[in-house]
Amino acid sequence: MLVLKNMERNLSDYQIAYTEDDIKTLEGLEHVRHRPGMYIGKLGDGSHADDGIYVLLKEVLDNSIDEFRMGSGKTIEVVIENGYVSVRDYGRGIPFKKMLDSVSIMNTSGKFDESKAFNKSVGLNGVGSKAVNALSSSFVVKSIRDNQEYSAKFEAGKLIEENGPLSSTESSGTLIRFLPDNAIFTNYVFREEYIENMLRNYAYLNTGLTIVYNGKKFFSKNGLSDLLNEKLTSDNLYPIVHLKGADIEIAFTHADQNGEDFYSYVNGQYTSQGGTHQSAYREALARTIKEFYNKNFEISDVRNGIIAAIAISVENPIFESQTKIKLGSKDMSENGVTITKFIGDFVKKEVDNYLHKNHETADILQKKISESEKERKAISDIQKKTRNIIKKASLHNSKLRDCRVHYNSQHTLANETMIFITEGDSASGSITKSRNVNIQAVFSLKGKPINSFKESKSKVFSNEEFNLLCAALNVEDGIENLRYNKVIIATDADDDGMHIRLLLVTMFLLHFPDIISHDHLYILQTPLFRVRNKKETIYCYSDEERNDAIEKLKLNPEITRFKGLGEISPDEFKDFISVENMRLDPVKIKKDDSVKEMIKFYMGDNTPARQDFIIRHLRIEEDVV
Repeated sequence: MLVLKNMERNLSDYQIAYTEDDIKTLEGLEHVRHRPGMYIGKLGDGSHADDGIYVLLKEVLDNSIDEFRMGSGKTIEVVIENGYVSVRDYGRGIPFKKMLDSVSIMNTSGKFDESKAFNKSVGLNGVGSKAVNALSSSFVVKSIRDNQEYSAKFEAGKLIEENGPLSSTESSGTLIRFLPDNAIFTNYVFREEYIENMLRNYAYLNTGLTIVYNGKKFFSKNGLSDLLNEKLTSDNLYPIVHLKGADIEIAFTHADQNGEDFYSYVNGQYTSQGGTHQSAYREALARTIKEFYNKNFEISDVRNGIIAAIAISVENPIFESQTKIKLGSKDMSENGVTITKFIGDFVKKEVDNYLHKNHETADILQKKISESEKERKAISDIQKKTRNIIKKASLHNSKLRDCRVHYNSQHTLANETMIFITEGDSASGSITKSRNVNIQAVFSLKGKPINSFKESKSKVFSNEEFNLLCAALNVEDGIENLRYNKVIIATDADDDGMHIRLLLVTMFLLHFPDIISHDHLYILQTPLFRVRNKKETIYCYSDEERNDAIEKLKLNPEITRFKGLGEISPDEFKDFISVENMRLDPVKIKKDDSVKEMIKFYMGDNTPARQDFIIRHLRIEEDVV
């Protein structure tokens, strides 16, 4: 008892005062600047497609897209120059008396009203344009209506000046021009491939809309059919099935590849993490195809090689976050019918009708399913023999250093999760010691991975290391439950490291192409040189950066050439794999690439001179899928 009393007295000595002065009220848009992640997700510098500057662009574009979807304005002009972003639509223009409120007061929107002014819109919570305003060092809005214009300028969310209404000869619509705040988005740079991919998606989902970006036009005549043609990385086996109905559009085909690719959209918004609508479509499509043939096909055989897309329009969609990348798990009701039933009924009727009318397509599809079935059965025995061994090994796998949070969880850090695939214990040692154990896992290869191109499937699927990696990623049955958002190949920059990189990329291309097509595979850049003097240390990723560092530091600085990842100390590595500073090259497939021909070129039988050329000139393409 004496001890407890002393503890109570000691604790009271350290109590912090809590008074009225500790309670703060943030005015206007200050809360957005204080907690930007709540509104736009991660910040970043533009090196990743989900970085904040692209979310800002998307939030402004969503409003212009909504105007088009409501029948106003067929062109949107986007200009990005010197960090400034301008978006001009030719819609109805923001009503003058509410223009300032609509871009500066939270929870103010024309989309709260139950009227049809905005029916089935993307932005429904009155946050988007306000967040852009708050997170921009300069924000200008101009509305043109009825031969008049009204404009205002803000800085960091605060009104600086306003003009109008004034007479105008311009066409009606809205112009927003903003400069993301460099104090929030440090040293940001807009990347063409991410912007163009975003605009291309908008065009596919809004047939008849023309988006002009820095003079380049994006237009789609055939909607989701054009989308799938863009996404295909091998020839489709039969013509794309493209079906439309009221508030729903679907498209699908099969290709000579493994895995499955599904793309989903709600009210013109790309839901990269799927949700209720994607799950309903995926299940209904496979079930309808299986029932059409009236055969006991496995659902996995029906889905193998499929590439499909769905776009739906719903009133008051519920997304799981402000960035709207996943439709809420709740099966909402649309006009008294749940989304799952609405999609299921449409797919059942229209796909079944299509297959009955198009016998050639039906025959090709059945042949593809049968081939997938034969292939699955051929490796089934091998997998049964190895699965128990592999599962036991994976439970005590010394080659995997797992993290606490996983991508297939509901954790707030799920999108930040990653796994580094390294070569050997030396390389993995530095990463393991310096990683963030909450979100960063490490898988250490024993040696060079199996050559998935040259070896038979039976040998690949019986390979212990292949199975251990599949178990670590949780992709034996597809990527739906992938455990890490980013799968990062971290190899040395020498010939052996490049060869291991090629082998791993080949494995993903052949057996898990959807990991690549859904932007999960990356190459880690690590510094080649360290240049330092007594006052400063500079890490360099190229000969050019090394030469610049030498010029900067002068007086014969010490230069270290890192021959392998194992030579970089854990203290140094910590900075190279931090979320803020990590340099990653996304592995992507260009739309005009033939995967089979590409793999044959890189992994086929080549002369030693050609192999040397390939290794020394290997570059991972960064063009969009």
